[in-house]
Amino acid sequence: MLISSKWVKHFAAVLFSVAAVLLFSSENLGAEMEVVIDREVTIERLKTHLRSLTVEIGERSIERPENLKRAEEYIASFYHDIGVSAHTEPYLCRGLTVANVVAEIKFKENPSRHFLLGAHYDSVSGTVGADDNGSAVAVQLETARYLASLKNRQNLDLSVKFVSFTLEEPPFFDTPHMGSRVYAGKAKDTGEKIDGMICLEMVGYTCHEPGCQSYPFPLMFFDYPKTGSFIGIVGNLSSRDLTRSLFNAFERNPRLPVIKLTVPLGGWLMPSIRLSDHSAFWDYGFKAVMITDSAFYRNPHYHRPSDTMEKLDYHFMAELVQSLALFFCAQ
Repeated sequence: MLISSKWVKHFAAVLFSVAAVLLFSSENLGAEMEVVIDREVTIERLKTHLRSLTVEIGERSIERPENLKRAEEYIASFYHDIGVSAHTEPYLCRGLTVANVVAEIKFKENPSRHFLLGAHYDSVSGTVGADDNGSAVAVQLETARYLASLKNRQNLDLSVKFVSFTLEEPPFFDTPHMGSRVYAGKAKDTGEKIDGMICLEMVGYTCHEPGCQSYPFPLMFFDYPKTGSFIGIVGNLSSRDLTRSLFNAFERNPRLPVIKLTVPLGGWLMPSIRLSDHSAFWDYGFKAVMITDSAFYRNPHYHRPSDTMEKLDYHFMAELVQSLALFFCAQ
């Protein structure tokens, strides 16, 4: 039931700046939409990534360091295969060497716009992590493939770094060993230019039964969808321009309904929306957003052994690749 009392609405409005729009129009697709991605080919490629990460490699936690290394090598090899330079940035954690994987696509020698598309590739102990976070890595890689295919055909004033982070999951979340915190701290120290960090966190699960989608307080008091077929874009107040820009690009893809949410105070009043790599960038003063299927507010397999690849919606993931390509091509 939707609570409509004035005090609830007022309280929520004070705490959070929320904007939500569902996009279903199929009119005015425009030329760019028609030439962006081959959806069916992208779906098969996404499945190949998930099969490699979750079936052939499997659990990618600190308890299985050999599998973390295999995932790192898989990601780096993908970039080399599509002609994109990639390197690893290793660091020590509990006597083990772990690494973030970094690739970059520049459309000109000295672009004025610099974005980072990030996703963590580790999984929580005991799971193969299909939605969390194999789905995000797969979307990250296929977005890179598309942009790489444009490099010699489009004169964009743009650089995109693709960073696959290690050790996002417990017990390292929000510790100095978290891969994104290592990267963001170094970026702050070196003055790296990042106009926007886009964090992909669990982007492959949909549900369609009324009531299958839930929300954190106080969003349950708003008229949000009761089914989970949308993608969410979450930013803090200092990132609201980035949130709006992504949302405006995504609305050009009518096949992917989208909700945007802007929160104050670094998200501390709604702790669940801090639970990914974007929060490290917020804390170091960068503009950052999280793109998500809403994780445990939708997916009952969150952090369970049942988080496997056959549960994912690959059409949904392909549409996200499409929307991300639209955003980057609009820069």
